Amino acid sequence: MTGQSRGIPGDPVVLDIVGVGFGPSNLSLAIAVAEHNSACPPGERIGALFFESQDRFSWHPGMLLDGATMQVAFPKDLVTLRNPTSRYTFLNYLFVRGRLVDFVNHQTFFPSRYEFQDYLRWAAEQVDADVRYESSVQRVRPLFDDRGVADQFLVETADGTQVRTRNVVLGTGLAPRIPDWVTPSARCFHNKDFLTRMAELPEPVHGRFVVLGAGQSAAEVVQYLHATYRDAEIHSVFARFGYSPADDSPYANRIFDPGTVDELHRAPPQERDRLLRLHRGTNYSAVDSELIDALYATEYQERVRGERRLFMRRASTIADTVETDRGLEVSIRNLLDGSVETLTCDAVVLATGYTPAPLRPLFGDFLPSTESSREVSRDYRLRTDPCLRAGIYLQGGTETTHGITSSLLSNVAVRAGEVLHSVLAHRATPT
Repeated sequence: MTGQSRGIPGDPVVLDIVGVGFGPSNLSLAIAVAEHNSACPPGERIGALFFESQDRFSWHPGMLLDGATMQVAFPKDLVTLRNPTSRYTFLNYLFVRGRLVDFVNHQTFFPSRYEFQDYLRWAAEQVDADVRYESSVQRVRPLFDDRGVADQFLVETADGTQVRTRNVVLGTGLAPRIPDWVTPSARCFHNKDFLTRMAELPEPVHGRFVVLGAGQSAAEVVQYLHATYRDAEIHSVFARFGYSPADDSPYANRIFDPGTVDELHRAPPQERDRLLRLHRGTNYSAVDSELIDALYATEYQERVRGERRLFMRRASTIADTVETDRGLEVSIRNLLDGSVETLTCDAVVLATGYTPAPLRPLFGDFLPSTESSREVSRDYRLRTDPCLRAGIYLQGGTETTHGITSSLLSNVAVRAGEVLHSVLAHRATPT
């Protein structure tokens, strides 16, 4: 549901939580809050409000490619690992939609990305939460009293809404990583907006697309373009010698277990960094083996027929792009011999990953500017100056302290419960 009230700085109502962003992380938190409030006396309920800049709940709409499946097993949904009896589980969603038996017969732990997006949207519509869509938070500032202590924040949005809260929970997701040489345009864009940008792209003239990147998203975009534009060349450019398979073996997957967060957080920083580097192949610049095999088979059959459309530009990078009225001149440099080849193409898709969203645009200079310089407690609460007693919780951007699950769905349900527990614990502790 969407609230309509507007707070002012003098408003006596002080919320317990203001969530910035309403993606899966803060949606999971909203579910945890709703379940807590339904099970406790009125005086112990949590007051929460969530701001979301989009006009409705949406999760990676630009990458809802036909046939693309989740890389996370469905029990790692918004709630199951925290409360498997919840009505917000993926299994209950299937039951409500009338597809539970059909899904069981499908014999998979990995639903399509489109179906999981539908589950998330269903949960967002079901949960009893105050969500302000089309509302972008512009600034969060502490309210200091006469002692120089701030127990509250004032949250201000673009439309002038102001609310007080004891805690801010950041669930703004990740920002696309754009190479320095890129000038984003209608023909050169990040894969985050892939389907939207492709729908707006001028009619292909040259019949050629370039995809930069070596991860799962890059490989999926390559496969989609090859299947959709049947007369076009697809050039996959990556600095590696070839796609690397994702390590999804059972032992390696324990890096995503909720209990692993405890081990990593209390480990010496150098040991934590070592383990995270060793296991980057579980998530970063890695591709599902089945997709690698499918792309290799496609390329091989084209070689057999002598009709090439799929080209793997290994150990290469894009040196430069020049946009014209009718396309892009893309210079591809081979890193092995330094040679450069220029292709005229219709679009360049940047599957170049993501980076944690910066905090300073919201909070100003009283917070550290980089993830590596922040101290984050085990409960995801940012350690700040003792005079700032209001809480800042990070749902993402904590990989250096909490591990790879920082920005993934794998631990979203348990993390939401831990954030709520921390908020309750701090509320019960006299200041």
